[in-house]
Amino acid sequence: MFSFSGRNSAREAADIAYGRVVEQARQPVFFAEYGVPDTLDGRFELMCLHAFLYLHRLKTDRPQASPFCQSFFDRMFADFDRSLRETGVGDLSVGKHVKRMARAFYGRILSYESGLAGDDAWLAAALARNVFGTVSAPESAANDLAYYVRSAVRALRSQSAADLLAGDISFEVPPGPSRITLSYLSGDAL
Repeated sequence: MFSFSGRNSAREAADIAYGRVVEQARQPVFFAEYGVPDTLDGRFELMCLHAFLYLHRLKTDRPQASPFCQSFFDRMFADFDRSLRETGVGDLSVGKHVKRMARAFYGRILSYESGLAGDDAWLAAALARNVFGTVSAPESAANDLAYYVRSAVRALRSQSAADLLAGDISFEVPPGPSRITLSYLSGDAL
């Protein structure tokens, strides 16, 4: 059983975890080298992807992790709400936008879960539809991102639930696509 004591409550841990997810999703390499569009849609997609990766890892620690996952989800959508308001979306339509974003996030969860259960082509197709859905990206972009996603899943799997539930997430620095291609050619794993 996981418990939160002292200064690091579940809410504080969710804030820390959310900050780490945001930090990873904003890595310049995703925009500069992977070709993710540096737009509101592209940033939203990277947030969804990295939140998925984190929550996917915690899925193995349910039901104990469920309250924390809800706190994380609430924190993320409170930030989406705030961001919408800052971009000028009116109070009366913010709720509709947030509901649409929540449906999109749940759709990504299903898509990425299915992609991880399938082969690399299946995962790349899910990433192409979502992350690269608003741009014409080369097929290699989705393949490279699929490689990164599988690597991130392995790395998160090696981290303890206690650390992750305290918000202490260690995402890998995403390798640039050229490094991924060299790794494929040499047969080495990153």
